[in-house]
Amino acid sequence: MADAAQDLDLVFTRVVAVPPRLVWRCWTEPALLVRWFTPHPWKTIHAEVDLRPGGIFHTVMESPEGQVMDEPPGCWLEVVPHSRLVWTDALLPGFRPRPNPFVTAVLTFEEVAEGTRYTARVMHKDDADRERHAAMGFEHGWGAALDQLVGVARGLEA
Repeated sequence: MADAAQDLDLVFTRVVAVPPRLVWRCWTEPALLVRWFTPHPWKTIHAEVDLRPGGIFHTVMESPEGQVMDEPPGCWLEVVPHSRLVWTDALLPGFRPRPNPFVTAVLTFEEVAEGTRYTARVMHKDDADRERHAAMGFEHGWGAALDQLVGVARGLEA
């Protein structure tokens, strides 16, 4: 059963040359999140974070043409400082069910000699959603966003 469920996951892993505490800050501080979360030329124009299980995780994105993408907020399921975040759009803040969920993301930040091993496991409810996310450019999008996160994090070190 677990193998079949993992077939619905997309996984992105990379080692980046910034410490986990800075990766954590970029994910959990709204003022930093808006600077990197959406791959350019898109941009994130709003972020709200209530960092506790059941707390809100919400971003609003804007296309280069000015189209605003404001999906209903999701919520945090697990918060382990500096090492693990789990959020989902299947639930609204306060664990209220949401119709038409798309993903649950498990983010891990493991300290390694080079900095951080960053892993994003994005779980989908069915093959169609997994394939749609892959076709949207999952690997490229998460990679581009991570590059932007690293740029923001390096600025924090300066």
